[in-house]
Amino acid sequence: MIHGGDIYTEGVFKGKKLLDYSSNINPLGIPKVFLKNIKEALENMIVYPDIQYRNLIKYIKEYIGCENVDVLLGNGASELIDLSISLFKSILIIVPSYGEYEIDAKRWNCRIEFSYLSSQMEIDYDDIMNKMGKVDSIIIGNPNNPNGGVIDKKKFQPILDFCEKNDKVIILDETFIEFTGKNEFSFMDKIEKYKSIFIIKAMTKFFAMPGIRFGYGITKNSSIVDGIKNRQNPWNINCFAEIAAKYCLSDLDYINESVVLVNREIQFMTEELKKIYFIEKVFPTCANFVLCKVRNVNEQQVYDYCINRGIIIRKAGNFKGLDKNFIRFAIKDRISNEKLLTVLRHFQRNSYPVC
Repeated sequence: MIHGGDIYTEGVFKGKKLLDYSSNINPLGIPKVFLKNIKEALENMIVYPDIQYRNLIKYIKEYIGCENVDVLLGNGASELIDLSISLFKSILIIVPSYGEYEIDAKRWNCRIEFSYLSSQMEIDYDDIMNKMGKVDSIIIGNPNNPNGGVIDKKKFQPILDFCEKNDKVIILDETFIEFTGKNEFSFMDKIEKYKSIFIIKAMTKFFAMPGIRFGYGITKNSSIVDGIKNRQNPWNINCFAEIAAKYCLSDLDYINESVVLVNREIQFMTEELKKIYFIEKVFPTCANFVLCKVRNVNEQQVYDYCINRGIIIRKAGNFKGLDKNFIRFAIKDRISNEKLLTVLRHFQRNSYPVC
C-alpha cells in the first residue's frame, strides 16, 4: 500500500464500511459553505472554465496574502509535485517522506540523493547542506509526512541562501501546513524574496476535499512557471474546485474551528497512545496524523486486528527509512479517536495479558 485511503480494497469491494485512519483528512468534513453554494458549480458545468482561471487565482492570492507572486494550478498537489520534479536532472529527497517524490523522480529519470531523518525523526540540516552541491533541487514536506515534523527555519536558512545563490530550487510541500495553526511555520513569508522557493499547497487535506483534485503552487521563479505550464493540459481544473476555493478559503470559522479541533485531538491522542504498552514511541507531530513505533509486534499484526474490527490504519513500513515496526494514525474527532483507542487497548490485552 503506497498510499493511505484505500478503503476500496478492504472495505467497499468487500461490502464493509471502514473507519479510515489511513488517510489524513480534516475530521470536520467538507465545509458547509461549499455544500450551500454547490449549485453555483452545477450551473457552471455547461460552459468551459476560464482557461486562464483568473478568478480562481485571485481567490488564492487573497487567501495566501501575496499579490506579487505567480500561482500555478494543479489537478491535486500530486500533479504539481510530479511536474516540478520533472524540471530537474537531480534532486535531494528528505526521507522518510511522501512516496510519490521518489516515484516521480524515477519516472522522469531524475537522479536522486537521499537525506535521512534521525531516529527521532529530526532533520539533518548539515547533511542536507553537504549534499546540495550534488543536486539541482530538493523536495521536503513541511510538515513532513509521515512524522508531522516542521522545518526549523533558522537552521534551514543557510540552505535557503545557498540555493538562492546557486540557482537551485527548493520544493516545499506544505499541503498540511494549515493544521499547524501557525503561519510562522510556513515559508510564505519568504516567497517574494527568494526565487529558489516553490511552495505547493492543496485543498485536499485541510478542507477535506480529496475528490475535487485541486492543488496550487506559489513561486517567483519564472522558469518553474513556464516549465510546468508547458507540461500541463488546458482546463485541468474543474468548476467544483473553483467554487470550493471561492467560498472555503475565506471561511474563517471553519479554518479556526479545524485548527482548534485537530490540535486538541493531537494532544489527546498523543497522551493516550503513550499509555499503550506495545507502542514504544509516539513521535511529536504538528499535523493531523501521528507516527508510532511499535515493539514486540509488527505493523501487519496491528493492521489485521484493526481491519477485522472495522478500522483501517496506515502501515508505515514502506516509507523509505522506516520498517515494519512503524504505523501511522490519522487524527479524527473524539468519538472516532476513542473507538480506535479502544481497539488498540483490546489488542494490547490480547497480546499482553499482564499489562
